[in-house]
Amino acid sequence: MAQTYIELNRTGDKMPLVGYGCWKVDNKDCEETIYTAIKNGYRLIDGAAAYENEVEVGRGIKKAIQEGIVKREDLFVVTKLWNTYHQKDHVRPAFDRSLKEMDLEYIDLYLIHFPVPIEYVDPAVKYPGGWLQDGQTSIAYERSPIHVCWAEMEKLVDDKVARNIGVSNFNVMALLDLFTYCRYKPATLQVELHPYLQQKRLVEWVQKQGVAVTAYSSFGPASYVTLNEEGKTAKPLLSHELVQDIATKYEKSTAQVLLRWSIQRNVAVIPKSMNEGRMKSNLDIFSWSLEQKDVDALNKLEMGARFNDTVSYGFDLPLFD
Repeated sequence: MAQTYIELNRTGDKMPLVGYGCWKVDNKDCEETIYTAIKNGYRLIDGAAAYENEVEVGRGIKKAIQEGIVKREDLFVVTKLWNTYHQKDHVRPAFDRSLKEMDLEYIDLYLIHFPVPIEYVDPAVKYPGGWLQDGQTSIAYERSPIHVCWAEMEKLVDDKVARNIGVSNFNVMALLDLFTYCRYKPATLQVELHPYLQQKRLVEWVQKQGVAVTAYSSFGPASYVTLNEEGKTAKPLLSHELVQDIATKYEKSTAQVLLRWSIQRNVAVIPKSMNEGRMKSNLDIFSWSLEQKDVDALNKLEMGARFNDTVSYGFDLPLFD
């Protein structure tokens, strides 16, 4: 059996290579979905304040613990700091709210969701704040440097409420800057990764720095068909002829092929499925492997297609340029 986890820097915590992603899990289904995921073997739960379902995620976790399926220490819970809470005095309150909403005593991994400091929005007015303030058509940035925000993240580690801290949607330049002043190096980087957007140089460089990489949107455009034109027009990876041919060869699903492609790069994945059968199959990616010729064929699908792109959402922010 292949190794099923990545050992994180500093703590040595074993982060599962396959987790359950909470983005776009509807509130009415979320508690039961998270419970079902845990019951079926998921131990990493990847959430965020911006997903607006942390209360229900916490209830699903609590139900699984109360039924004796797992203990809290068996789980690896991830959540993220939203853009409107980067300011020095807002990081800890934002974290505490996530902790309270999930009814947990600590978080296993807390990430800065985007390297984009946006003007604070009082949670009493709107929680969490979005990309745009009400009535505005452009992003209102805030003078909250990442080095100040990261120092507050490090205090969460000092206070033993976050075991690990990391970042999401950062590039090499942002990480290089962070490395010059951090007391605690990020444990992980979470970025969009799939055969259409492989980010080979980024992944390899980050891993050489001792930082683990987690892929989101492993199925490419599947999650973006309702969000932008790119998601609507790109050929779905889950039904791509090449991916289907490889899946047939191994008697696996196309989703399993795409997930296996990532973990063979030692990149963690956080697929979401509401179907219990697919939940189970998405975990079954360790007892087999892709031959190099099939990996090479999938690698040829690279087209630099980014689906989680601020510009495609209509924002004047070419974040990934």
